Amino acid sequence: MSDVIVIGSGLGGLECAYILARHGMKVTVLEQDSSIGGCLGTFRRGETVFDTGFHYVGGLGEGEPLYSLFKYFDLLDLPWQQLDTECFDEVVIGDEAFPLANGHRRFAERLSEHFPSERESIEKYACFLKDVGEHIFDVFRQGSSGPSPLFARSAYEYLNSTVKDPLLRKVLSGTSLKMELRADTLPLYVFAQINNSFIQSAWRLRGGGSQIADRLADNIRAMGGEIRTRAAVTSMKGSNGRISEVTVNNEESLSADWIISGAHPAFIISLIEDNVCLRNIYRDRISSLQNTYGMFTANIRLKKGMMPYRNSNMYVHRPDTDLWRADPSSVGSVMVSWAVPPDGSDTAESIDILAPMEWNEVKGWADRPRGRRGDDYVRFKSDRTEACLETVGRRLPGLRDAIDGIFTSSPLSYSSHTSSVEGSAYGIRKDCNNVMTTVLAPRTPVPNLLLTGQSLNLHGILGVSVTSFLTCMEILGPGIAGPVLDNYNDCRRSITKMNRIL
Repeated sequence: MSDVIVIGSGLGGLECAYILARHGMKVTVLEQDSSIGGCLGTFRRGETVFDTGFHYVGGLGEGEPLYSLFKYFDLLDLPWQQLDTECFDEVVIGDEAFPLANGHRRFAERLSEHFPSERESIEKYACFLKDVGEHIFDVFRQGSSGPSPLFARSAYEYLNSTVKDPLLRKVLSGTSLKMELRADTLPLYVFAQINNSFIQSAWRLRGGGSQIADRLADNIRAMGGEIRTRAAVTSMKGSNGRISEVTVNNEESLSADWIISGAHPAFIISLIEDNVCLRNIYRDRISSLQNTYGMFTANIRLKKGMMPYRNSNMYVHRPDTDLWRADPSSVGSVMVSWAVPPDGSDTAESIDILAPMEWNEVKGWADRPRGRRGDDYVRFKSDRTEACLETVGRRLPGLRDAIDGIFTSSPLSYSSHTSSVEGSAYGIRKDCNNVMTTVLAPRTPVPNLLLTGQSLNLHGILGVSVTSFLTCMEILGPGIAGPVLDNYNDCRRSITKMNRIL
């Protein structure tokens, strides 16, 4: 018998398993797929490796939040590559391109070159993001007593009240595929924390995100933990108000003192067979929550030597696209991401083009098995790929000639691979008008069932890493975050001292 069963080997599940194993607990991780990692996974087509969901991270520089977290998780020595500090992201609106630079001061300076009349508002915006980012670890000190007050403020309202120029508002919203921009719901906290982390610093990982999962898994096993693949949790039974039994693949029964789920909350509660430990009112609440949109991805293998590698990302928007009320079916916005060449050359081996996609566009094929969804589904994906290529064509004029192969995925792929309800890219939609319902706590009404992952506090690599500690604090107490806080504070003091000397 394990002390803890962790359901799902995505980032949140693996990080929780790592924390608990590091504190001497016997941990078993159950993964339904044949490989670990969830959205950190990679796949190979020929010699080319593609990421399934991971593209870049923010806040990994020394003294920044993700640096402290990844130091704890032993992930700093992976082959990270920092993106161009003068333009880590390029936002393209129609025919105009705007570079986003790292460092809050430099970020404001470069944008002010394009919007000189808005210099003051840009500087205030950068200072605001910096201030919000510096308090991301407050949740460790406060425990999980409640979300930040900024969850209750609209990001859209904030931008409109602080920035006059509508084009500048578009640019500041232009890296929109890091989150789901919705004028009526997106909390300012989500918008500020995610944008701030990338303004701090931005990084890719040569060789793909699966290295994160593999390193965590290796360390979990080294500390006595067990990780099982092709081990789908098919049901859970309750006794005396607790989860007493976890059934794997409809045949094997396991038990543990604690159950942690990194899967979508609606999916995991659907596995609890009876109402002995979970009332219908909670089931109904979770199942009724709306999900963020999914993602259509065109993974493109390139002919050798045909396209230069670009050490930045590009977000391309049609000029008439309303980023805060966009219709994903129109492909008005796409993200283009270059994979780091494995041989360190100046030419790209592959790129990914991503565009938002609603579940309604693909749910008609949901009942068909993977790989056998029919010619109509193939045509649908082909049409969407063409729309993506058309959107980026003017910015990458040589792309079509350089294509050696295209491999596509939709929210259906994401749903079947990760059990994400409706193939949601960022989990449950946080709603600034309904914070206490949509921002979930790790603890559930079942005393020994905890949640983790992107549907809780904050999505993305940084958000999930923070949330993994919040989940484990429910078992081990707030003191477990001490090493992260100490390292973060020590680094910040050291950098501040060095800046004063310089």
